[in-house]
Amino acid sequence: MWIAAGVERRACEPGETSYPRGIRSNHVTLLRGRKQGLEVALAGRELGAALDELEARLAERPGFYRGTVALANFGPTCPSPEHLTRLNDLLSGAGIQLRAVSGSPEVEEVARACGFAFEAAAATSDEHELERRRALRPRRQGKLSDAARSLVADFAGARADIADRRRRGEASVPRLDPAISLPSEPAPPEAPAALHLVETPPGTLYHAGTVRGGQALHHVGHIVVVGDVNPGAELIASGDVVVFGRLAGVAHAGAQGDETARVHALDLDATQLRIATFIATDDRDRPRTARPEVALVRDARIVVVSYDRLDGIERGATVK
Repeated sequence: MWIAAGVERRACEPGETSYPRGIRSNHVTLLRGRKQGLEVALAGRELGAALDELEARLAERPGFYRGTVALANFGPTCPSPEHLTRLNDLLSGAGIQLRAVSGSPEVEEVARACGFAFEAAAATSDEHELERRRALRPRRQGKLSDAARSLVADFAGARADIADRRRRGEASVPRLDPAISLPSEPAPPEAPAALHLVETPPGTLYHAGTVRGGQALHHVGHIVVVGDVNPGAELIASGDVVVFGRLAGVAHAGAQGDETARVHALDLDATQLRIATFIATDDRDRPRTARPEVALVRDARIVVVSYDRLDGIERGATVK
């Protein structure tokens, strides 16, 4: 260990650390796990406060360390016989056997005088051991990506260009020709873009399952039902109504006056259809075949067409 020349030392008093004057330690009281049991690290601490902290730590988990052995490492801190006795009592109360005491030669004298075994401290500290392990780790050389290699080449070219300019007696950075006139007034800022009010489109209510008689779904937006809509059920939407199943109840699309709304169903057998202010009822006496159909408004009335005729209707074909 290197010691600065001229550092004054003085005799170690019980409970005090024999560091050179002006030097203090930042160690804290800890219970550290070691191969041969626990290590109570008390080096560099005022022992009264350190033992109070140790007592609190042991009281947090009573019985957790029972049956273990411990080594008390005081380092250069000299304990008094009272400190050693209290430490032994604390450990014994927690079921821990004090195997030995470790530290400076002064610590050895006090320990042996009090009848405690002494064990010399390891020659290599934890910090030195950590540095040694780090030195043994293989060093990895990072590989540059193509973009990084290109950037390195760009910097190298810029440095070479600056060196050539300096050899020619030119400035490293080209200066602006004072003969070139600059605009006296900055350009007026551009007018900010006009703000437009954008309405949020209506959402969609998604219902998976059968809508039974007496039930009703009301929604501002579209309604999508994956299942059947039984007679007596009601679907009311400000947008479209889509039923992936049999629609046998009442469906009202465009309930807020949207005449472009539609009613879609894989089996359109509704007792009543409404689109905006238009109303249509089903003729139960007519023969029908279950097929995908859509109800929409044409010529101020509700018409029901199959999907294979929908393209023609939208291109202006006449509805019969």
